[in-house]
Amino acid sequence: MPGIKSLQANQYYAHPRNLFWPFISELLKFDLSLSYEERIIKLKENDIALWDVLQHCHRQGSLDSDIRKDSMVPNDFAGFLKQHRSIRHIFFNGKKSEEVFRRNVMKTIQADFPDIRYTGLPSTSPANASIKREEKFRQWKQVLSS
Repeated sequence: MPGIKSLQANQYYAHPRNLFWPFISELLKFDLSLSYEERIIKLKENDIALWDVLQHCHRQGSLDSDIRKDSMVPNDFAGFLKQHRSIRHIFFNGKKSEEVFRRNVMKTIQADFPDIRYTGLPSTSPANASIKREEKFRQWKQVLSS
């Protein structure tokens, strides 16, 4: 789920220290100063969809670790993937999103979409300080370049 700053701005990765947009702009070769709407267009031009695992949840603050498990409502990935049959790879921005997806969504899509690959990436959140920026970027670059 988006953090407080992102929810307030109604934009993915709106926190100024989140590395998602700096990474994506460098990998896709576009100017980081583009407006949010223009950034979303750049993602679409590169066949990248951006969506949360959860449609709804309750938590205090912005940390994924504070999400109450009994409040998790996943997005309709089965419906989304039926409408977008060309999707072949799902990437997760952080361990928590991958964990929640595998626990709450995987069983609803696995039989209908057996060819989709799943790859976890280090979180671009400023809360993920255990991995240095350079290493995070290396891993993001490796999968987005392949």
